[in-house]
Amino acid sequence: MWMLHSATMLPAFWLLFFIGTCIRLSETMSRDEKSKLRIQVLEMFDHAYRNYMDHAYPADELMPLTCRGRVRGLEPSRGDVDDALGKFSLTLIDTLDTLALLNKTVEFEEAVRRVVKDVRLDNDIVVSVFETNIRVLGGLLGGHSMAVMLKENGRMVWYQNELLHMAKDLGLRLLPAFNTSSGLPYPRVNLRHGVHGPETRTGTETETCTACAGTIILEFAALSRFTGDPTFEAHARRALDFLWEKRQRNSNLVGTTINIHSGEWVRRDSGVGAGIDSYYEYLMKAYILLGDDQLLLRFNTHYASIMKYISQPPLLLDVHIHKPLLPARTWMDSLLAFFPGLQVLKGDIRPAIETHEMLYQVTKKHNFLPEAFTTDFRVHWAQHPLRPEFAESTYFLYKATRDPYYLEVGRTVLENLNRFARVPCGFAAMKDVRTGSHEDRMDSFFLAEMFKYLFLLFAEEEDLPFNVEDYVFTTEAHLLPLSLSTASNSPAPPVINSVVIEELDDLNFEWTCPNTRLLFPDPAFPRNFREPIRSAVDKSCLRPIAHREPGMGRPPLRAQDFMANNPEHLELLRRMGVSLIHLKDGRVQLVQHATQAVSAVAAEDGMRFMQEMMELSSQQQKEQLPPRAVQIVSHPFFGRVVLTAGPAQFGMDLSKSSSGVRGFVTVAEPYNGCSELSNSEIVAGRIALLQRGQCMFAEKARHVQKAGAIGGIVIDDNEGSSSDTAPLFQMAGDGRNTDDVTLPLLFLFHKEGNILLEALKEYKEVEVLLSDKARDREAIFKGKALPGALLDGSTDGAEEGDCSTEEREHSSPAPSEPIDQSQVTTQEQTAGESVQPAEGLGSYVSVDAGEEPPADEDSNNQSVDSLMADWQEDLEAFKQMEKDEL
Repeated sequence: MWMLHSATMLPAFWLLFFIGTCIRLSETMSRDEKSKLRIQVLEMFDHAYRNYMDHAYPADELMPLTCRGRVRGLEPSRGDVDDALGKFSLTLIDTLDTLALLNKTVEFEEAVRRVVKDVRLDNDIVVSVFETNIRVLGGLLGGHSMAVMLKENGRMVWYQNELLHMAKDLGLRLLPAFNTSSGLPYPRVNLRHGVHGPETRTGTETETCTACAGTIILEFAALSRFTGDPTFEAHARRALDFLWEKRQRNSNLVGTTINIHSGEWVRRDSGVGAGIDSYYEYLMKAYILLGDDQLLLRFNTHYASIMKYISQPPLLLDVHIHKPLLPARTWMDSLLAFFPGLQVLKGDIRPAIETHEMLYQVTKKHNFLPEAFTTDFRVHWAQHPLRPEFAESTYFLYKATRDPYYLEVGRTVLENLNRFARVPCGFAAMKDVRTGSHEDRMDSFFLAEMFKYLFLLFAEEEDLPFNVEDYVFTTEAHLLPLSLSTASNSPAPPVINSVVIEELDDLNFEWTCPNTRLLFPDPAFPRNFREPIRSAVDKSCLRPIAHREPGMGRPPLRAQDFMANNPEHLELLRRMGVSLIHLKDGRVQLVQHATQAVSAVAAEDGMRFMQEMMELSSQQQKEQLPPRAVQIVSHPFFGRVVLTAGPAQFGMDLSKSSSGVRGFVTVAEPYNGCSELSNSEIVAGRIALLQRGQCMFAEKARHVQKAGAIGGIVIDDNEGSSSDTAPLFQMAGDGRNTDDVTLPLLFLFHKEGNILLEALKEYKEVEVLLSDKARDREAIFKGKALPGALLDGSTDGAEEGDCSTEEREHSSPAPSEPIDQSQVTTQEQTAGESVQPAEGLGSYVSVDAGEEPPADEDSNNQSVDSLMADWQEDLEAFKQMEKDEL
């Protein structure tokens, strides 16, 4: 990706030629096809960028479902995610050099003028040092690089380094975070007040992630070399040096989080994903940009350990830094998808091909990479915030191999974005890849990175406005010129007393200058490595057979298989010393007394069972339950808006329905649905909307079913609640047999329900599809007229095998089905109780029957009209949809 033209550069830099000069495999995609895909990328970018500018600017990010800007403090807090927002028009700054790369010179010049005129950097707000550095400082420097390039070519002659001045201002505001004894930065800083002092609301943190401290050097070094002020680069190098010194010397690995004062590792698990990823990336890229041999030495040292301990092709699994042969977890996060691209830069192509192919097969099963997935490729965390790392690695592999297979991979990414993430006001993150439900967010990195890599993947050399080989991509895909490596004002690398300067031998440059003819003697080379990976993933849905353990003569009972009304399971619990108690409130409590187990082995099984039960409870509270989807299919939505819904433990199981339930919605009267409906003639044949509270869910279902409804949607009465901030739950029955309820009943939080109610208020007739996952729009409207643009890039609706079926199996448990682990909560241990078998006492696990709490009596007589008048959330999206319709 990076080519140097200076005769003074080290020979190792010639790895840059590797990407551009690999032998070309036979082309199977014509130039016309590539051109069409490139044009499609531009159209998709325009759709996202235009909607940000029209509906969100000057806010930091676009909320694409509600067509408005996300302003920190005005929206419910999302925790650490919001630390990227600093009221500095984040998305516009992050997008600057994307505009230039995509040949949008007029829009770029206009954007630069807006940033210079409108953006303030002295806001009294606490931001993430890491995110602000890579997105805002990187965006300003990338924009400055593009503006200088255009000025040299006769455009933007008015530009006088305004973006660089803003970048230095921001750099100075970040510097107080580095005022620690170790040189590692605090994770957060107040843009106006710095770190220390009560007005800063920061400075009390004691730890940071390795990537947070180790992903500074590119931006800070570039700022130093652009401005001639060595302060920034010196601080970044000091932090990088400290991390190197604190590596585990036997394994040569680093942990995930570190104490910024003592240098002790807080989390000692090590991988290449979240928390560490871009630390490794910046060692390699800083060597490329700055020409410091020591950075290459460090990268190669780490890389050798990664390939020895973490890489288990095609998997990349976290290990413990002190015991690197011991796995730290059995799942992978999606951020590691950048690593095949880094391996391409390293020149280690085979493992890059293998890991990328594994990621592609997982993507094909779920349409997007889940935020985390297990070693058998099942969903662990179901979200997908439109991350670009997989597209990044796809681009680098195509550049290295010229294998047209990767063009087809890119086509798949494009089609999935258009089919599943595109909404009238931009592209919405996936709340759950299993159902296709959306989240009201479009992060700035989507515009900064995704469209850069996709455009470059399909572009020919003549389509590019400049030679990208003259630049290095930061972790946010911002463009920094390689000419900085020879900048006359660049400072000499500082010498840290504790760092031993080692001479580099030829081994440190191994694989940096590969002979591509030896790497690719056969054009089928990449394919030969992909085929076994594809087969392994395809076979991964098979359920493993539990191994037998001694002591009980049968496989130990696993928490996920436990059924409270299964006599055999109850006997197994008794043998393990576990008692089951039915509480008055409908919950079931599990208690273990190790001394009551029939043997020591059985007691250990009991302890394992209780631990599994607690872990399942905790894990499923984080992962949420298998959700359902409410998809608005009527005009002008046409299936583009999908709302995340919670299922019921009774009624029709939508996961077993191939078509779902489709119908027009209407509001029940009374709205709470706690008595026979007075508007049954209207409700008949429709899907009834109900308010939560005042009676049991099953009672509401029976009343709307009696009125002739074909389905029901219960809307939360807790104003402001949202699936973005609260975990979904299954609506429980009323303790009676609910076999008489046959219609589907779904639950929407207030925010999602409000979207549906406002649509009904605006358009009168609103049709929805209730299903286990969002349906392809082409399939929904099969045989019906549909705006042609909705079908662009679509293929048939056939899906790859879904490995997440087991996660949905207990959405509607029958009497003989396993206990719903989503209702399991772990209690605090009572006084004198212990989980230690030697004490004879154990842990407590409660199984919640899910009875709904009563609502306030004041809401009993609240009319539908007055309730709807109280909803204040701005949903102007629905007034714009006809204008924005594709």
